[in-house]
Amino acid sequence: MALGMALVWGVLNIVNLAHGAMIMLGGYAVYYLFAGLGVDPFLALPIATLGMFVFGYLLQRFVLNLVVRSAMLNTLLITFGLNVVITYLAQLAFSADFRTINPGYAGSNIAVFGITVPLVNFAAFAIAIVLAGAIWLLLNKMPLGRAIRATSQNLIAARLYGVNPRQLYAVTFGIGAALAGAAGGLYGTIAHLTPYIGASLTAKSFVIAIIGGLSNPFGVILGGIFVGVAESLTALYFGPTYSDVISFGLLVVVLIVRPARALRTA
Repeated sequence: MALGMALVWGVLNIVNLAHGAMIMLGGYAVYYLFAGLGVDPFLALPIATLGMFVFGYLLQRFVLNLVVRSAMLNTLLITFGLNVVITYLAQLAFSADFRTINPGYAGSNIAVFGITVPLVNFAAFAIAIVLAGAIWLLLNKMPLGRAIRATSQNLIAARLYGVNPRQLYAVTFGIGAALAGAAGGLYGTIAHLTPYIGASLTAKSFVIAIIGGLSNPFGVILGGIFVGVAESLTALYFGPTYSDVISFGLLVVVLIVRPARALRTA
């Protein structure tokens, strides 16, 4: 779920405070495709991802592009406002009831190197790795990815080579929203969905992006694994109420131990 935030932050220099709300929307899209139309949740992921790409593209093209080159405080304020609006509209549309995506194989397990793992969790992890690989290939091997990286490194030089920054920013934000939509669909298969999960997911994505860095998708995945394992061990030995504390504790440690890297990331 941090891949989308890291991409948008690294290229557009926007800390998207509505990122968690987009994850929530992706989760509800997959839920209703599954519950209403009977589409398998993993087959519904591409549909939700495409829908979130269109939503993110339009949002960036006609709203965020107006303030994309202004002070970061302006983008923080506008994305915070978007988060509030999306959350409120989601409550009106979906209600505040807890919802979970439970396909028929939700209770199945798979053996991985002699370790029993829930099938749905393993599938979600595998898809996350595939998405990270796809983003790496996009950024490093494809013309669009090279244009994205060039624009993030030197906007003036990219313009001289014929890159349209406003169009590219909209595509980049659309890709970030698409990743958020995919993350939401996967999240719904292993946890509860409500309109209010966005804030905690935004915060967690922020921490993982800081720890994993913005330049390498696999670094973000490793940062997510590190945070997840730390939270699980904290919940096991100290109780589940302390699991969220460890995420921000790790952020404080990174800022203290390696402040220069954190500042470069931001």
